[in-house]
Amino acid sequence: MTSIKADRDLGFAPELDQPVPYMQRTRDWYLALGYGNPYVWAHYVDVPFTPLTRPLAETRLTFITTAAPYQPDKGPQGPGAPYNSAAKFYTVYSGATDRDHDLRIAHVGIDRIHTSMEDARCWFPLESLRAAVAAGRIGGLTRRFHGAPTNRSQQHTLDVDCPEILARCREDGAEAAVLVPNCPVCHQTLCLVARHLEANGIPTVVLGCAKDIVEYCGVPRFLFSDFPLGNACGRPHDPTSQAETLERGLGVLESAIGPRTTVQSPLRWSDDPDWKGDYCNIERRSPEEVAALRAEAEQARIVARELRAKELKAGGTA
Repeated sequence: MTSIKADRDLGFAPELDQPVPYMQRTRDWYLALGYGNPYVWAHYVDVPFTPLTRPLAETRLTFITTAAPYQPDKGPQGPGAPYNSAAKFYTVYSGATDRDHDLRIAHVGIDRIHTSMEDARCWFPLESLRAAVAAGRIGGLTRRFHGAPTNRSQQHTLDVDCPEILARCREDGAEAAVLVPNCPVCHQTLCLVARHLEANGIPTVVLGCAKDIVEYCGVPRFLFSDFPLGNACGRPHDPTSQAETLERGLGVLESAIGPRTTVQSPLRWSDDPDWKGDYCNIERRSPEEVAALRAEAEQARIVARELRAKELKAGGTA
């Protein structure tokens, strides 16, 4: 066995410099907070695959997000906001692609240590997609994009949300779809949506940061960006990286020849990989922090449960 010094001398990367193990981290995190029933992640062996039927320059694209419309009456949701379960949504919504939107991600478990939520283009690629249409890279956008709720219930996602998103995509004449998740459960949700779309004839590509979750579930096409959660579309305030990320995703969409195609973006968040050790790492928290986090998680769970029951009873957002 080589020593750490010898590893460095050989030019090896630090052990920490690999994709964050989100499934294991979240399992350990919630066990430490007192939730004794570890979450079972969606996992498939077989993966559907639908090839593009014509060039992207002639294809009408839609995109699907897990970001939430800003709700001024629901507490902090902007840059630096803490996790805010009151801002969650539980039914599919749609928005027009010919106008701008204020979508935020305070309602999900993104990396709040290493990113600030200042630049929505990191998780909502409408501006980059419009530029790709203007450049002739894609044939056009559907009249709507769609918001997928991050239900922890995989059954609800499969039975309710996936068919609803498929129906809306068909109504709009979508010929392909780009899906952009944020938190760990967001990645699972949009993997399930991608699989459903693909099984029903709509080619997809997922742009995401949680490699283990996406590959464990199994999707047709995946562009992996080794960035903190919440930055699947590129670095904040860096239009070049955002455009490059979308272009690489479109390249995966048109070049994949079979399912489980993963391409890793060469872009790096930082030369120092230590940021990868922070997300949901119980070993980096003091006993006092763990106690406070346990109380916070329980309160968030209660708020989310009440909101979900109220929204589902009201029929959700159109």
